[in-house]
Amino acid sequence: MINDYNMLSGLQKVAILFSVLGESLAMTLVKGLSRTEIRKIRSSLREMGQVSFSVKKRVMEEFYFGFLSEQFQPTKEEGPLVPFDFLEDLNDEQLSALLAKEDPPVVAIMLAQMDAEKRMKILEKYGPTEKGQLLIELGSLDDIPLEAIIEVAAKMREKASFLPRTVDFSRGGGKEIAGMLSNMTADEEEKYLQAIANEDPELHKEIKKYHLTFDDIIEKFPSDILRGLLNAVELDQLAVAVKGVDQEKVDELVEMLPQKKQAMFEPVEKPLPKREVDTARKVIVGSAKQLEESGEVNLADILGGGEMVE
Repeated sequence: MINDYNMLSGLQKVAILFSVLGESLAMTLVKGLSRTEIRKIRSSLREMGQVSFSVKKRVMEEFYFGFLSEQFQPTKEEGPLVPFDFLEDLNDEQLSALLAKEDPPVVAIMLAQMDAEKRMKILEKYGPTEKGQLLIELGSLDDIPLEAIIEVAAKMREKASFLPRTVDFSRGGGKEIAGMLSNMTADEEEKYLQAIANEDPELHKEIKKYHLTFDDIIEKFPSDILRGLLNAVELDQLAVAVKGVDQEKVDELVEMLPQKKQAMFEPVEKPLPKREVDTARKVIVGSAKQLEESGEVNLADILGGGEMVE
């Protein structure tokens, strides 16, 4: 039996291609062969004997849908085309969608084409019983005819072409919900956030990574960013926004302003409607979000609880 791919001549490789695909199909892939060359291929095929699965696989990876030169080598311009090369363009989520509802032998064939890290990520999505079955199938691939593997590659390539790109559609989730909440009144935000916290604590935690509030800004923003943000706010608006904030915190915020603005700052002594205070705070929140859009801050880092280095 032939087990060493590196010992094959170009003629033997073509003969293996003919044996796997059949002469009619192989001839469509290697057009331009003379009758003499075809006779040589047939003769080599008769003389070769048994060929191991691994050698057949290597040959097909080199020649599948490729063209041969007169020396039976792939052209430099075209290069070898690999049946499963489309997998390289798919992320983990797309691979999971691709393999969904496929039989274990098909999934095993596909897993065998992936690197170890990606293979383990996909396997982790299966239950213990299914995972065990897939491992058994992976160990039995030598028993699968190469023709079947080629057919699987063609089928899955076509299926992959219909997979949506992750950027083509929104999945909702914490970030999108946070965006919706930001367009509500403060009372509505609080109401719906509490409802989500009661029903789905994990989703609430995810939303909080992106849901920016005035309290987040004055408590969590790095001092240099907060200083610039406050300096850009009209003093009257800032005075309204900090209404109801602990006086020690208000003093701390005012001290971040330039000295001239500190001297001009006048707190609002009279009671104010809550909606007026909320409106002023939302303006400041909106300015903070613009900083994220410009790339100056990453709200997920700030709100997600990660340690900030100032």
